Amino acid sequence: MNAADHTPQGIEIFIPGIYDWFWSLVVTAIIAVFFFRYLLPKLNAILDERAAKIEGGIALAEKVQAEAADAKAQTEAELAEARNVAAGIKDEASSDGAAIVAEARSKAQSEAARIVEAAHRQIEAERASAVVSLREEVGGLATELASRIVGESLADDARQSRVIDRFLDDLDTGLAGSAAAAPAAAGTDTDADRA
Repeated sequence: MNAADHTPQGIEIFIPGIYDWFWSLVVTAIIAVFFFRYLLPKLNAILDERAAKIEGGIALAEKVQAEAADAKAQTEAELAEARNVAAGIKDEASSDGAAIVAEARSKAQSEAARIVEAAHRQIEAERASAVVSLREEVGGLATELASRIVGESLADDARQSRVIDRFLDDLDTGLAGSAAAAPAAAGTDTDADRA
């Protein structure tokens, strides 16, 4: 029986032949040469560059930290000096304080009264402006709604003005009636709760 005709049996199936071992070693050697000659030096250069950047960053951080410590010491010295100056100013100001407080209080009261008056005038002006604007918008909506309900155009200014005034009067009457009914209803509920 010839060695070439021999078919592997059992565990021999999993054991490669000598030629497979040889070519596997050759390919592995080629890959190892490529890796160690070309790829590994480039990886080492990249890692060295990254390490240098990290070391530079650490040195910069240490420098910044030292500068911050110096700035903190200088700030603390300036703060101590400012406290001393402030204590002197405080002592000087406390002697004149009562007269200044009384004068400031009277000025503040007159200024507050002026500001309150100005605020009342501004609120009244804004309220009037809001009422006019609301009347125009509600009037336009009421006219459009009335035109749709009636089925005819209310483009005539006199007719439109009458419809708007009538609608706003009805709206004012409805709001006044509901406002008067709310306290009465609240009083009825409290009477019922007491009973």
